[in-house]
Amino acid sequence: MMTDLIRVMLVDDHAMVRKGLVTFLKIFDGLLLVGEAENGAAAIKLCGEVKPDVILMDMVLPDMDGAETTRQIRRQFQHVQVIVLTSFKEGGLIKKALEAGAIGYLLKDVSADELARAIRSAHAGRAILSPEAAQSLVETANLPPVPGLDLTEREREVLALMTEGLSNIQIATRLGVSSSTIKSHVSNVLSKLGVASRTEAVTLALRSRIVP
Repeated sequence: MMTDLIRVMLVDDHAMVRKGLVTFLKIFDGLLLVGEAENGAAAIKLCGEVKPDVILMDMVLPDMDGAETTRQIRRQFQHVQVIVLTSFKEGGLIKKALEAGAIGYLLKDVSADELARAIRSAHAGRAILSPEAAQSLVETANLPPVPGLDLTEREREVLALMTEGLSNIQIATRLGVSSSTIKSHVSNVLSKLGVASRTEAVTLALRSRIVP
Protein backbone atom coordinates (compact mmCIF):
# COMPACT_ATOMS: atom_id res chain seq x y z
CA MET A 1 0.00 0.00 0.00
CA MET A 2 1.24 3.52 -0.73
CA THR A 3 0.74 4.50 2.94
CA ASP A 4 3.34 1.90 3.93
CA LEU A 5 6.06 3.39 1.76
CA ILE A 6 8.98 5.13 3.45
CA ARG A 7 9.58 8.39 1.61
CA VAL A 8 13.32 8.92 1.06
CA MET A 9 15.17 12.04 -0.05
CA LEU A 10 18.83 12.24 -1.15
CA VAL A 11 21.23 15.10 -0.44
CA ASP A 12 24.62 14.80 -2.16
CA ASP A 13 26.51 17.11 -4.49
CA HIS A 14 27.84 14.23 -6.62
CA ALA A 15 25.40 13.26 -9.38
CA MET A 16 26.92 9.78 -9.76
CA VAL A 17 26.43 9.05 -6.06
CA ARG A 18 22.80 10.12 -6.28
CA LYS A 19 22.34 8.00 -9.40
CA GLY A 20 23.70 4.95 -7.58
CA LEU A 21 21.41 5.55 -4.61
CA VAL A 22 18.40 5.99 -6.92
CA THR A 23 19.17 2.59 -8.47
CA PHE A 24 19.47 1.05 -5.01
CA LEU A 25 16.15 2.48 -3.81
CA LYS A 26 14.33 0.90 -6.75
CA ILE A 27 15.48 -2.57 -5.67
CA PHE A 28 13.81 -2.59 -2.28
CA ASP A 29 10.08 -2.74 -1.64
CA GLY A 30 8.70 -0.16 0.73
CA LEU A 31 11.18 2.61 -0.14
CA LEU A 32 10.13 5.51 -2.37
CA LEU A 33 12.48 8.18 -3.68
CA VAL A 34 10.70 11.53 -3.44
CA GLY A 35 13.49 14.00 -4.19
CA GLU A 36 17.17 14.83 -4.71
CA ALA A 37 19.16 17.90 -3.72
CA GLU A 38 22.78 18.83 -4.42
CA ASN A 39 23.29 21.38 -1.64
CA GLY A 40 22.00 22.35 1.78
CA ALA A 41 19.77 25.26 0.79
CA ALA A 42 18.08 23.19 -1.91
CA ALA A 43 17.63 20.32 0.55
CA ILE A 44 15.85 22.50 3.11
CA LYS A 45 13.53 23.93 0.45
CA LEU A 46 12.84 20.53 -1.11
CA CYS A 47 12.14 18.96 2.27
CA GLY A 48 9.18 21.26 2.75
CA GLU A 49 7.84 20.37 -0.70
CA VAL A 50 8.22 16.58 -0.86
CA LYS A 51 7.84 15.81 2.87
CA PRO A 52 10.27 12.88 3.20
CA ASP A 53 10.35 10.46 6.12
CA VAL A 54 14.08 9.80 5.92
CA ILE A 55 16.92 11.79 4.34
CA LEU A 56 20.29 10.36 3.28
CA MET A 57 22.66 13.27 3.88
CA ASP A 58 26.24 13.76 2.72
CA MET A 59 28.51 15.64 5.16
CA VAL A 60 30.39 17.68 2.55
CA LEU A 61 28.17 20.04 0.56
CA PRO A 62 29.09 23.15 -1.48
CA ASP A 63 27.18 25.74 0.57
CA MET A 64 26.66 24.54 4.15
CA ASP A 65 27.86 21.24 5.56
CA GLY A 66 25.67 18.24 6.22
CA ALA A 67 25.55 18.91 9.96
CA GLU A 68 24.21 22.46 9.55
CA THR A 69 21.75 21.29 6.89
CA THR A 70 20.60 18.54 9.24
CA ARG A 71 20.21 21.02 12.11
CA GLN A 72 18.02 23.34 10.06
CA ILE A 73 15.89 20.51 8.67
CA ARG A 74 15.36 18.97 12.10
CA ARG A 75 14.42 22.39 13.48
CA GLN A 76 11.79 22.96 10.78
CA PHE A 77 10.62 19.39 10.14
CA GLN A 78 10.90 17.47 13.39
CA HIS A 79 9.32 14.29 12.01
CA VAL A 80 12.07 13.89 9.38
CA GLN A 81 14.89 11.50 10.30
CA VAL A 82 18.36 12.12 8.87
CA ILE A 83 20.99 9.47 8.18
CA VAL A 84 24.42 10.86 7.35
CA LEU A 85 25.92 8.85 4.50
CA THR A 86 29.51 9.90 3.94
CA SER A 87 33.08 8.82 3.26
CA PHE A 88 34.42 10.43 6.44
CA LYS A 89 34.65 8.63 9.78
CA GLU A 90 36.43 11.17 11.99
CA GLY A 91 34.99 11.22 15.49
CA GLY A 92 34.59 14.99 15.52
CA LEU A 93 32.45 14.94 12.37
CA ILE A 94 30.30 12.11 13.72
CA LYS A 95 29.75 13.94 17.02
CA LYS A 96 28.86 17.13 15.12
CA ALA A 97 26.30 15.28 12.95
CA LEU A 98 24.65 13.56 15.90
CA GLU A 99 24.50 16.79 17.89
CA ALA A 100 22.80 18.40 14.88
CA GLY A 101 20.03 15.82 15.12
CA ALA A 102 21.06 13.01 12.77
CA ILE A 103 19.73 9.63 13.88
CA GLY A 104 22.39 7.66 12.00
CA TYR A 105 25.89 7.82 10.60
CA LEU A 106 26.96 5.39 7.88
CA LEU A 107 29.90 5.17 5.52
CA LYS A 108 29.36 5.03 1.76
CA ASP A 109 30.80 1.52 1.52
CA VAL A 110 27.75 0.19 3.37
CA SER A 111 25.97 -2.65 1.57
CA ALA A 112 22.58 -2.12 -0.05
CA ASP A 113 20.90 -4.48 2.44
CA GLU A 114 22.47 -2.68 5.40
CA LEU A 115 21.40 0.71 4.05
CA ALA A 116 17.83 -0.49 3.52
CA ARG A 117 17.72 -1.80 7.10
CA ALA A 118 19.16 1.50 8.34
CA ILE A 119 16.45 3.49 6.54
CA ARG A 120 13.74 1.31 8.08
CA SER A 121 15.38 1.61 11.53
CA ALA A 122 15.60 5.39 11.24
CA HIS A 123 11.96 5.57 10.19
CA ALA A 124 11.09 3.60 13.33
CA GLY A 125 13.12 6.01 15.45
CA ARG A 126 16.07 3.72 16.11
CA ALA A 127 19.61 5.13 15.95
CA ILE A 128 22.14 3.57 13.56
CA LEU A 129 25.91 3.89 13.61
CA SER A 130 28.33 2.03 11.39
CA PRO A 131 30.86 0.00 13.43
CA GLU A 132 33.62 2.33 12.20
CA ALA A 133 31.68 5.42 13.28
CA ALA A 134 30.98 3.95 16.71
CA GLN A 135 34.65 3.08 17.16
CA SER A 136 35.70 6.59 16.11
CA LEU A 137 33.34 8.11 18.68
CA VAL A 138 34.83 5.94 21.39
CA GLU A 139 38.37 6.89 20.41
CA THR A 140 37.44 10.58 20.25
CA ALA A 141 36.07 10.39 23.77
CA ASN A 142 39.28 8.69 24.95
CA LEU A 143 37.28 5.81 26.33
CA PRO A 144 38.51 2.23 26.45
CA PRO A 145 37.37 0.17 23.42
CA VAL A 146 33.98 -1.43 23.86
CA PRO A 147 33.84 -5.13 22.92
CA GLY A 148 31.86 -5.88 19.78
CA LEU A 149 31.74 -2.40 18.23
CA ASP A 150 33.39 -3.67 15.06
CA LEU A 151 30.97 -6.57 14.55
CA THR A 152 28.91 -6.38 11.38
CA GLU A 153 25.13 -6.61 11.60
CA ARG A 154 25.23 -10.22 10.35
CA GLU A 155 27.92 -11.12 12.90
CA ARG A 156 25.72 -9.69 15.64
CA GLU A 157 22.83 -11.83 14.41
CA VAL A 158 25.05 -14.92 14.53
CA LEU A 159 26.31 -14.02 18.01
CA ALA A 160 22.75 -13.53 19.24
CA LEU A 161 21.83 -17.01 17.99
CA MET A 162 24.99 -18.40 19.60
CA THR A 163 23.76 -17.04 22.95
CA GLU A 164 20.58 -19.07 22.40
CA GLY A 165 22.73 -22.19 22.25
CA LEU A 166 22.24 -22.89 18.54
CA SER A 167 24.84 -24.87 16.59
CA ASN A 168 26.37 -23.68 13.32
CA ILE A 169 23.97 -25.88 11.36
CA GLN A 170 20.97 -24.58 13.29
CA ILE A 171 22.09 -20.97 12.82
CA ALA A 172 22.61 -21.61 9.09
CA THR A 173 19.08 -23.02 8.83
CA ARG A 174 17.62 -20.07 10.74
CA LEU A 175 19.38 -17.50 8.54
CA GLY A 176 19.02 -19.42 5.27
CA VAL A 177 22.73 -19.64 4.49
CA SER A 178 25.32 -22.43 4.32
CA SER A 179 26.96 -23.83 7.45
CA SER A 180 30.37 -22.92 6.03
CA THR A 181 29.26 -19.28 5.85
CA ILE A 182 28.21 -19.42 9.51
CA LYS A 183 31.51 -21.08 10.43
CA SER A 184 33.29 -18.11 8.87
CA HIS A 185 31.07 -15.64 10.74
CA VAL A 186 31.69 -17.43 14.04
CA SER A 187 35.45 -17.34 13.41
CA ASN A 188 35.24 -13.58 12.75
CA VAL A 189 33.18 -13.05 15.91
CA LEU A 190 35.72 -14.90 18.07
CA SER A 191 38.58 -12.96 16.50
CA LYS A 192 36.95 -9.53 16.92
CA LEU A 193 35.95 -10.27 20.52
CA GLY A 194 39.43 -11.56 21.31
CA VAL A 195 38.21 -14.88 22.68
CA ALA A 196 39.14 -18.48 21.94
CA SER A 197 35.82 -20.32 22.21
CA ARG A 198 32.08 -20.02 21.64
CA THR A 199 31.52 -20.20 25.40
CA GLU A 200 33.81 -17.23 26.00
CA ALA A 201 32.10 -15.31 23.19
CA VAL A 202 28.63 -15.96 24.63
CA THR A 203 29.79 -15.03 28.14
CA LEU A 204 31.34 -11.76 26.93
CA ALA A 205 28.29 -10.97 24.76
CA LEU A 206 25.92 -11.32 27.70
CA ARG A 207 28.18 -9.59 30.24
CA SER A 208 28.90 -6.63 27.96
CA ARG A 209 25.37 -6.56 26.51
CA ILE A 210 26.71 -6.78 22.98
CA VAL A 211 23.44 -8.48 22.04
CA PRO A 212 20.03 -7.94 23.69
